[in-house]
Amino acid sequence: MEKNKKLTLLQKEVLFGVILGDAHLETQNNRITYRVKFEQSIKHKPYIEHLYEIFKNYVKTPPQLKLVKYKNNQTISTNIRFATISSSTFTFFGKQFYKEKKKVIPKLIHRWLTPRALAYWYMDDGSMKSTQSKAVLLNTQGFSHDQVCILCNVLTQNLIFLVGLVNKKNTYQIFISGKSFETLHSCIFRFLIPEMQYKFPLPRKKK
Repeated sequence: MEKNKKLTLLQKEVLFGVILGDAHLETQNNRITYRVKFEQSIKHKPYIEHLYEIFKNYVKTPPQLKLVKYKNNQTISTNIRFATISSSTFTFFGKQFYKEKKKVIPKLIHRWLTPRALAYWYMDDGSMKSTQSKAVLLNTQGFSHDQVCILCNVLTQNLIFLVGLVNKKNTYQIFISGKSFETLHSCIFRFLIPEMQYKFPLPRKKK
């Protein structure tokens, strides 16, 4: 296992994307080393296996199944997950994305939100607005209003999308307008693995 090897450009871009989504980092008391934890519903098993292949030089145990009980203790689902080793390699990401153990948006996110990073963010935590719409949503409910606005500005200024906010009980989703569908498609679709392309709107029908 190559514990001290620097992350590849691919690994860096993917990390920037998935940390904006469902992946999270944790550290021990010393805050010198961090590990990355990945978890998705079992229906996204191919996606988790894909992420495992990207990061397997930092992983001891391949993806494992986990039973999840919801609050009512009656609904049980199956997730699939894996985690990297704890390594100083991930310290930069931990210090950028976490303040007092809470996930935040880094000030320099405009430098790091590349098309590939956005694609992995979308696979991790994005969805279509509806099957009839070309608009999509990014689930940013865990971030504050100000932090979501930072992401909106980056999507607008760097990637030239028409975006807005959806307010749900004082939590916020990012809405990328269907008017930006072709721009978004050309930006990220080539990075979506085949098993996750179902999350993306179909192309417009030619008249």
